[in-house]
Amino acid sequence: MISNDINLAVQHLNKNGIIGFPTETVYGLAGNAFNTAAIHKIFDVKKRPTFNPLIVHIKGIEDLDKVATDIPSIAYELANVFWPGPLTFILKKQPHIPDLVTANQDTVAVRVPNHPIALELLNKLDYPLVAPSANPFTSISPTTANHVEDYFTTQIDMVLEGGICKAGIESTIVGFNNNKVVLYRLGALPVEAIEKITGSLIVSNKKEKKTITPGMFLKHYAPKTDFILTRNVKEELDWYSGKKIGLLLFNEFEPDFNPTYQRVLSEDGDLKQAASKLYEVLHELDKMNLEVIIAERFPEYGLGNSINDRLERASKKDDKITNYLTTENEF
Repeated sequence: MISNDINLAVQHLNKNGIIGFPTETVYGLAGNAFNTAAIHKIFDVKKRPTFNPLIVHIKGIEDLDKVATDIPSIAYELANVFWPGPLTFILKKQPHIPDLVTANQDTVAVRVPNHPIALELLNKLDYPLVAPSANPFTSISPTTANHVEDYFTTQIDMVLEGGICKAGIESTIVGFNNNKVVLYRLGALPVEAIEKITGSLIVSNKKEKKTITPGMFLKHYAPKTDFILTRNVKEELDWYSGKKIGLLLFNEFEPDFNPTYQRVLSEDGDLKQAASKLYEVLHELDKMNLEVIIAERFPEYGLGNSINDRLERASKKDDKITNYLTTENEF
């Protein structure tokens, strides 16, 4: 059920229910961050492995020390610039944060969402929310309430309507090591914006064997349709000639290809607009009964790197995630 009723959402959450709720990045599947029953429901509904930690959403910087401890000064400096916004911190957790939230690690992921409805909801609660993306594990993330409804129908208590997510991809995730900033996940906040505050970052978004943060799986954000990422669209079109193909393109249509089956994310070449439309377009193409979706690689700077990260993970084959999951279960 999709509803605009924030008070109804509060009632469900206070009864340890779970809801879909909007943020500026993607819709989240939210529950009380202090209640293990609600958290278990989130993992069950998403079919998400419990060794994959969740992000805690708080209403403001003033609540940061309620969920985290040993907070470095650089974290506050970044929070003062980018919160509310699509930047998640990995910090030492407070002892009362359930181990289920953090995958039994001593760190917690936390951010303040930049969405008026999300903030209004959080300000009506006396606890923070855990909220991974409101989609089945590894599937395309949702950027509308209808996406969430289509995924879960009656499995969750409600979806709080918040319109289309403006950023359109998940938050950037950083941690801290001796007051140096470590990048764990590319996201809706460009790395270059962070570096203006901190200087160069330590990059660790593809090196870890253990799932330190959400979004580190090799296969993620994936449509059901076979998905190819390429630097040469024409070459792939020749290779898959005879198949029913969809195209996901940056700023120009393929002139000799059926326009019905191609989507351009930004004819103006605007990477922010492209990121905001990425998942919406993937959902559209995935419903076209195509045999393969071919996506072109985006410019390798700014949000182009974040988009490429999502496309790379969407293009990974199932055998690779199976191997990855097997490795992860050893930790």
